[in-house]
Amino acid sequence: MPSSDRKHRRSPKTAPLLPQKDADSGHFNGASFSGAVFNLSTTIVGAGIMALPATLKQLGAIPGVIVIILAALLTEKSIEMLLRFTRASKSASYSGLAGDAFGGFGRTLLQGCIVINNLGTLVVYMIIIGDVLSGTSSDGVHYSGVTEEWFGQHWWNSRSNFLLLTTLFVFAPLISFKRVDSLRYTSALSVALAVVFVVITAGIVIVKFINGSIGMPRLLPKLVDQASFWKLFTTVPVLVTAYICHHNIHPIENELRDVSQMKSIVRTSIVLCSTVYVATSFFGFLLFGDHTLDDVLANFDGELGIPYSSLLNDVVRVSYVIHVMLVFPIVFFSLRLNMDGLFFPYAIPIAYDNRRFFSVTAALMCFVFLGANCVPSIWDAFQFTGATATVSVGFIFPAAIVLRDTHGIATKRDRLVSLVMILLAVSSSTVAICSDIYSIFNIEIEA
Repeated sequence: MPSSDRKHRRSPKTAPLLPQKDADSGHFNGASFSGAVFNLSTTIVGAGIMALPATLKQLGAIPGVIVIILAALLTEKSIEMLLRFTRASKSASYSGLAGDAFGGFGRTLLQGCIVINNLGTLVVYMIIIGDVLSGTSSDGVHYSGVTEEWFGQHWWNSRSNFLLLTTLFVFAPLISFKRVDSLRYTSALSVALAVVFVVITAGIVIVKFINGSIGMPRLLPKLVDQASFWKLFTTVPVLVTAYICHHNIHPIENELRDVSQMKSIVRTSIVLCSTVYVATSFFGFLLFGDHTLDDVLANFDGELGIPYSSLLNDVVRVSYVIHVMLVFPIVFFSLRLNMDGLFFPYAIPIAYDNRRFFSVTAALMCFVFLGANCVPSIWDAFQFTGATATVSVGFIFPAAIVLRDTHGIATKRDRLVSLVMILLAVSSSTVAICSDIYSIFNIEIEA
């Protein structure tokens, strides 16, 4: 073994990024099965849930549901391989596993991808919160947010002030926890709010079905020309990234009371999230049909054709924003760990160093806040980085680690699945980037 590899194996990068004992009190006895399921499920079900009904609009109800389930199965397999190779390498982190397979460069590259992916995700979350609750302005036109509709315009619900108050009184306490298990209750509430959306949507569909004001959904894709055929592939990036949670697998496993439960935790979380995804997609598409927008939340901004439509619209939008607020700290958790790993690779675990912990936390939170408020074009930038960093974290790195197979444990099936994962990841990135470039040039031409 090269000396550089031996040095890497002894480095703290392969040590747990989180202590098994509570850094503050020392009384932590390990995370429970249910807490881990909620934390992992919250990592999976982020803001992307609102884009899934549009995939059924493009693919049709039957193919759409099938590919959502296939994406879940592929993700479960990728995580299973990740865990198996982690144990073979005796690594305790995703970056440590990447370092075991590809050395320091691979480890640093993975950490960089996770940082880019999570930073972009958090900035988008904050933009969503501001848009829904405080409103947004475009081309000189102001679109009111929920708080403006309820209370009128005040200093506290202007966009920047509202996001500042949210950061200080919601995000700051939640991102100050040193263990991911401390977020289990907020994660449980986050999952419950996703279920609330499903229940409300299903209830509206049932009422409209009884009234006879809703028809059968389109079961198969609508292909009228070559353009409509190629448009089917625009759903690939949404589906490929729908279950990405790999960056939080090791932090959650490291805190478990019984690490042998991790495989069951992953399976339970994916089954739970798949059920939520299928229900959201089906009822959302059934409710809005071919009028389903790319972000179905935008459909809940008008008349629903039933009594109390305005109230239901507000409940959906507010519950969704609270859901996003509660997803925020679980994504921030792995962001902080990997950012710390990039800048302080040989330091003691960040949970044991209060000064470093709060310095890194404050710096990252300031970046996210400023990104969401002060850089108008940041969304465009993160569309490109997300198209590459997200699929790298979820599929390219796990597949590459299996194909590298430094410990000789990969089966033929593992290699075949890995090749499929890389093919899907590359095609997803290509479609997403081409779509983004087309959209940007199209907007410039129209302007």
